[in-house]
Amino acid sequence: MIQTETFLRALADGTRLRVINLLLVEKELCVCELTEALEMVQPKVSRHLAILREAGLVLDRREGLWIHYRIHPDLPAWGNQLLEAVHQGCQGKPPYADDLKRLTRKTPKAAASCD
Repeated sequence: MIQTETFLRALADGTRLRVINLLLVEKELCVCELTEALEMVQPKVSRHLAILREAGLVLDRREGLWIHYRIHPDLPAWGNQLLEAVHQGCQGKPPYADDLKRLTRKTPKAAASCD
């Protein structure tokens, strides 16, 4: 069961909010895709993803050497509503729009190399 305070604390960081915004658009992203979109080093992005995972906001799955993240499918209704409201508030604004542009510049996504 997700604790409201833990959920909100996890969203109270700009980097984690940027990650959540990208995951809401793309549904699932590899750590390497997130590092490129956020223009941050992998250890920093991974640290923020761990906090989101521990708070119950995201799930991860391993595929070979890569770890992919997605919004937890079993969030309570209030959590999904809150994430959607936050996403709507972020659309078209920096740095969220810039992150999405950097992410979508990769072509095609399925062929993206995560070296």
